[in-house]
Amino acid sequence: MAAPLSADQQMKALRAEGVKVSERSGWRTHNRNHKGAWGPVHGVMIHHTVSSGDDSSVELCYNGHSALPGPLCHGVGRNDGTIALVSSARANHAGLGDGDVLRAVINETALPAANEANTDGNRHFYGLEIVNLGDNKDTYTKGQYRSAVLWAAALCRAHGWSEKSVIGHKEWQPGKIDPRGPIEGGGSFSMTQFRADVRAQLAGKPGPSPAPVPTSPPKEDTAVPLSTDDVKKIWTTDGILPSPSTAAKGNTHWTADSYIRDIHARLRAVQGTLDATNATIRTMAEALAARDQAVDVDALIARIETAIKGVTVRLETE
Repeated sequence: MAAPLSADQQMKALRAEGVKVSERSGWRTHNRNHKGAWGPVHGVMIHHTVSSGDDSSVELCYNGHSALPGPLCHGVGRNDGTIALVSSARANHAGLGDGDVLRAVINETALPAANEANTDGNRHFYGLEIVNLGDNKDTYTKGQYRSAVLWAAALCRAHGWSEKSVIGHKEWQPGKIDPRGPIEGGGSFSMTQFRADVRAQLAGKPGPSPAPVPTSPPKEDTAVPLSTDDVKKIWTTDGILPSPSTAAKGNTHWTADSYIRDIHARLRAVQGTLDATNATIRTMAEALAARDQAVDVDALIARIETAIKGVTVRLETE
């Protein structure tokens, strides 16, 4: 049985984990405790707000709306990576969900598919709403994602939970899709990956990962830009590049412009061979048509050309 953390305990845990925190006025006493029990708590739940704009989203999550009074979560993940606190106790974020999922969270076992809505989640879960439209197009910032990982890890560490006590709203209540959407820098919001990131955070000491300390000063770039004379030497001086042909006599190294001339000569030779081949094909087709009036010369040539296009031609330069 895990008793909920007090407002001060939550703040201490979040700051110790390195979470950048802002406090919405009144968050410590703003809750829905008069509508139901708060605790025992068993895990943390991740959502997206289906809104844009940090300040307006914080106000929405604090006040709620006509269909659902606030608070709608405990923290709001702003785009700049700050977690805005809007409640410290029971909040309208989880709703009714699957009791089998809750039992799996308590036991920290594999989650079953959510197919029922028979258990009060607002009693048992801390909730984080990340500012995002949830249209699978709006992108989570790197700061948002990282702060969400730190927020979840902070509460898990404070309660002695593993990453298996972290779930998404879509894993709790049938028909929900949050969280989803692309993440800045690549990838999409995956609860499997999110839990892995929380696990990695919990494996270390509390606090954000420090920047690596270089073991030696970076080496200066000593490269010297090529001069015009250097470029001319590369293009006009033998001995820079090996000859592309083992048949080359005497000079086994060529200049860069020799390579270009050689390639051009080879391509012209190939083109001459292709022209001769095409002419031969037409002559043969016309000779066949002279013997058999039923032969359509153009159709026959078209078939031959199609067959040739299907053959991979490899040009070797020896």
